[in-house]
Amino acid sequence: MAATGLSTMMVQRRRTRALKRYSDILFKDQDGLDCDDIYYPLLFRCPKALGSVPLAPIPRNPNITLKRERASGLAISKKKRKLLAFNPTEDPQRRLEQMASLATALKASGTEYIDELTYMPAMVLPNEDIETLNLCKRMMEKGECPPLMVVYDPVEGFTVQADRYMKDLTIITEYVGDVDYLKNREHDDGDSMMTLLHASNPSKSLVICPDKHGNIARFVNGINNFSPIRRKKQNVKCVSYDVNGECRVLLIANRDIRKGENLYYDYNGYENEYPTEYFV
Repeated sequence: MAATGLSTMMVQRRRTRALKRYSDILFKDQDGLDCDDIYYPLLFRCPKALGSVPLAPIPRNPNITLKRERASGLAISKKKRKLLAFNPTEDPQRRLEQMASLATALKASGTEYIDELTYMPAMVLPNEDIETLNLCKRMMEKGECPPLMVVYDPVEGFTVQADRYMKDLTIITEYVGDVDYLKNREHDDGDSMMTLLHASNPSKSLVICPDKHGNIARFVNGINNFSPIRRKKQNVKCVSYDVNGECRVLLIANRDIRKGENLYYDYNGYENEYPTEYFV
């Protein structure tokens, strides 16, 4: 321990942990002192004229069995902030005036009041199609998978082949994975990200990332957008639907598919950002 004049003096502690309270040192509880050492990094504050004076070492009592704690680092946990519900005005008359002000503005702008998102009819999966999707999910849960084979090709890598005849508009599979913001995945080396929600601000766009969690959808190959002949290989379309309030991406056959035929869809269905000029 070193000191310079009346400056603050500190004693080096043997482990990294929260400082002991002064009262904890002077007064033991019924179980004895909660300590390992007889020196503590404490400072006794005196008036400014006297400066800071270190406490004298507290002698160890041989009749007291000391507790031994597990060493731990100094960890400062930041309290997680929670969302708060709005606090309505207590006066009912004032609440009516508040709602009337909104009604006036909505009427003036020709807007109908709603309190939840609505999707355009073309984006909403009809009820009968939702039941078909649920049927596919139930079959998967029972081990009845779609008739598809994953085959490795030395040129294209993993490809997906139809293992039996599949009719037009057949649900092939749902594109699943971890949903994340695009800004968090801009430097990923994965080549199977799927746009879930496209926003004008890229930081708000959502993508499906099947690199750690996924299904057979990640192995379905894409067509070459730069070759009219190769574009004809497309036999699957990728569509986004509102399914009970959730955005879901489905791969659906866009024509009859023969047994043994490889599956292909357009990686640039909504955006022309995926480089496909080198696809076979």
